[in-house]
Amino acid sequence: MKDFHVHFEPYPFEKLTMLLGGITPNSAYLPIALTIGEPQFETPRFIQDALANNVSKLRFYPKTVGEATLNDAMIDFVKSRFGVALKPNELISSFGTREVLFNFPQYYLFDKKEPVMAYTNPFYQIYEGAAIATRSKVIYLNLTQQNSFKPIINEEELAQCDLVILNFPNNPTASVLSIEELGEWVKLALKHDFCLINDECYSEIYTEQKIPSLLEASVTVGNTSFKNVLVINSISKRSSAPGLRSGFIAGDAAILSEYAQYRTYIGCASPLPLQAAAAAAWGDDDHVQVARDVYAANFQAAREILGIETSNATFYVWLKVGDALEFTKRLYRDYNVKVLPGEFLARDDSKGENPGVGYIRIALVEETARTIEALNRLKEALS
Repeated sequence: MKDFHVHFEPYPFEKLTMLLGGITPNSAYLPIALTIGEPQFETPRFIQDALANNVSKLRFYPKTVGEATLNDAMIDFVKSRFGVALKPNELISSFGTREVLFNFPQYYLFDKKEPVMAYTNPFYQIYEGAAIATRSKVIYLNLTQQNSFKPIINEEELAQCDLVILNFPNNPTASVLSIEELGEWVKLALKHDFCLINDECYSEIYTEQKIPSLLEASVTVGNTSFKNVLVINSISKRSSAPGLRSGFIAGDAAILSEYAQYRTYIGCASPLPLQAAAAAAWGDDDHVQVARDVYAANFQAAREILGIETSNATFYVWLKVGDALEFTKRLYRDYNVKVLPGEFLARDDSKGENPGVGYIRIALVEETARTIEALNRLKEALS
């Protein structure tokens, strides 16, 4: 039997299962999981109705490019939310964003002899999967307390890069880049001729000020054709509908034209009922505000109960606890609460330093009453 030489790391949740294996949690408490970034609210009824009303369309093959109703809804969303008017060839709808983050690098780096990728560290693990699949050298953009969880610009390293992936608002640190900071990255992408992607899947989860897009920043610095610039966004967090698998990649039309052709071969077309439901969701913002209000209340509870500062974006708390592995095990054993150790979401850099060590990620995705219960147990464990 031939050896399989591609090695992918287990996902953080697999590592958590191994870490907690053999531990019996305290049965005096009902279990609460604050591990996965999956909204624990019902998908709004009007989205469910749009799905149900289009089930008969399952008899049709979906187009890879997506239906005009869905693509137009996404373009309208970008216009109304960010003030950026995209042309039809500047956006491709996708079957979620995980598949894009994995297969776009394979397309884009195909003819690079020794490809180099850079991405934020800690990170969404699909970035690492794409780097492995493309045999890319990786440059880590460490996010630490010292740099306010914002990547430090090293132009000598960036000059080597073919592809740079940012993720702001950030998972897991919840940090945000201003439009001016994003604009500096656009200038770097043009200066050093690398493709710059911002994974903006948390752009719609904010408590006060709206979060800027890399597309806005590109226009602001005069790059109105979005040369070398792409963004990725998703409906999963925005509409509490990760099962719809609706996302898009938008920006540089020259890059996207050939990528669109590539996509016809990979079989990632979204079923028509899902597209109809997604179009309804992208076209409405009122339901998103309902979810934002819950997350804002959860953040308020975290500030009051844990005595910490929280971000203006995402639904994550990146909390320093010392020995995160031991704390995670004790929290589960004594209080029946699951969190995710930060080191599972990061890797050692060239100096052997893992910026996730000592932290836990807390996903405040439950209704507020349940969140308060979990936070009170967490506070007791910390004390």
